[in-house]
Amino acid sequence: MGIISRADLRAHLVRTMISGDVATPRQNNLLHFRRMAVGNPYYQFGLEFKRSYTERDVLEIMVERCGVDPNPLHLYGDDTIDPELTIDALEAMGDRIGLAARRAENVVLATGHPATLTPLYQAVARALAARGCRVLTPAAGWEYEVDHHGTAEKRRIVYAEGGVAMLEGDGRTHHTHDPHPMRAMLAELSATPAEGSVTEDSGYWPDLAIADHGWCGAAGQAGIDAVGFADCNDPALFVGAAEGKIAVTVPLDDGVSPHHYAPLTAYLLDRAGLG
Repeated sequence: MGIISRADLRAHLVRTMISGDVATPRQNNLLHFRRMAVGNPYYQFGLEFKRSYTERDVLEIMVERCGVDPNPLHLYGDDTIDPELTIDALEAMGDRIGLAARRAENVVLATGHPATLTPLYQAVARALAARGCRVLTPAAGWEYEVDHHGTAEKRRIVYAEGGVAMLEGDGRTHHTHDPHPMRAMLAELSATPAEGSVTEDSGYWPDLAIADHGWCGAAGQAGIDAVGFADCNDPALFVGAAEGKIAVTVPLDDGVSPHHYAPLTAYLLDRAGLG
């Protein structure tokens, strides 16, 4: 795909509902804001915040950084993501990825939305590897149990082509908010021979994490430069960015058809100097 202008990308984002009027219900957004504010771990994405937040505090951050409707009395219906904020953050992410390429940094990539965002991450991983970056793939096969509607199910870390981490179980990939897999990846990277958990990537601590959900939150909490994507019902990474724990959070609907992210990917790579 050729270079896309900011104006054309903006039009595409609105047309495909990646930004603009999005399909995420307002009531779902407010519920998630409330659950994050009261400390529900599932909605905090592995981040430990420096202060407490009220639901109104979270709404104000989401207005500023994501572009949701600022009216606190808007309780039902659809919500919004400001496409200008999406592109601004995408450009900031591209700048950081470009720096990683110039420095040939160590990078981890991971997604909690494998059904939709994997091709985006794979394109970035390929571009960085071509510039000499080491794409780390620790803890492959590490597994743990999750409670799925009252039933314990196993999930394990797998890597898509290019080195993009995600969760798999029962022969398919899974959506996740959990920070535990990224913590397992970082634990293996920091292992020493005496600890008996050493792979070819051990000792190569990440300079940059490109991720979403708990993968991104856990990396940022560990002090790694973390850039991520987040929907308007996922406030944690925006709050993390407001606190300085997440370097960049790009607001977008993370559940549209994968091919709709292709122009966004091209714009990101061009901004990074990797197009």
